[in-house]
Amino acid sequence: MSESPAPVPSVSTPAPPVLAEVVRSGFVEGRHRGSLVLLGADGSVELALGDVNAPVFPRSSNKPMQAAGVLRAGLDLSGERLALAAASHSGEVFHRDLVHKMLGEHGLTPDQLQCPPDLPLDAEERETYLAAGAVRDRVTMNCSGKHTAMLAACALRGWPLESYLDPGHPLQRLIHTVVEEAAGEPVAAVGTDGCGAPLMAISLTSLARAYRSFVLAEPGSPERRVADAMRAHPEYVAGTRRPDTWLMREIPGALSKMGAEAVQAVALPDGRALAFKIDDGSPRSLGPVLARALTLLDIDSPVLPRIAHTPLHGGSREVGEVRAVF
Repeated sequence: MSESPAPVPSVSTPAPPVLAEVVRSGFVEGRHRGSLVLLGADGSVELALGDVNAPVFPRSSNKPMQAAGVLRAGLDLSGERLALAAASHSGEVFHRDLVHKMLGEHGLTPDQLQCPPDLPLDAEERETYLAAGAVRDRVTMNCSGKHTAMLAACALRGWPLESYLDPGHPLQRLIHTVVEEAAGEPVAAVGTDGCGAPLMAISLTSLARAYRSFVLAEPGSPERRVADAMRAHPEYVAGTRRPDTWLMREIPGALSKMGAEAVQAVALPDGRALAFKIDDGSPRSLGPVLARALTLLDIDSPVLPRIAHTPLHGGSREVGEVRAVF
């Protein structure tokens, strides 16, 4: 009789802490776990929940660094155009119009964009868009501003346009360098983002420090130009009904950018910063966790309850909420 194989030892890791609860009719029906780091003005870690030194894919929270990369490549963008280069835009009319304008300014066409065709990210805009008979389009995709800037930088430098998303492309190698310099650590892994662009993994602590470095960078540097454009034109970074826009409008000097899979990074003008990721990727927990984290950084603003408000509905009325619990 043959012996059974020895069991493979398992390595258990502690579960990340609960950052938010889902409360319906007074009953906790779910929990969102994640990791979060808060930095003081001097860059030191003031609070760490979960494993904030493990690498994560920041998703679109990497976009300010990607935008700094196209500036370092020599592309001269400013104002709304530079904000759109760092955007996960809502697909509103003014977003789409500026993408078309930027493409034309650099002798490019929408067909050269390699982001996937999509509908507007914003729910209200999506309904209006579909009611008008429109279909999925590359310009409408929330990353089209970033892709336009990447193409424009390549056209300027004479770099290949067809392979601009290849991790080995000169532009992507430059962006890789920008990410590592801003993060202060090597990129742990390179993947492919939802838009098709290369995606660099860094830790949450380094993501917060990267944002801190952007707001504290020398005026006129690529990093500071990106931060200034995003803060001056937040509606182009997100949209008229998005928390990143509200936060940058209402908290002077704040730099804020969310990413897919429930990632968020924020830096304040004095160097305080935060970054977090919700493990299950649920975006409904972003607002409550973000508002609570900003409160712990001593931010007191009327915009925080607006950002935190994440109601649950039963029928046509509010019966609960998603709330931060740290």
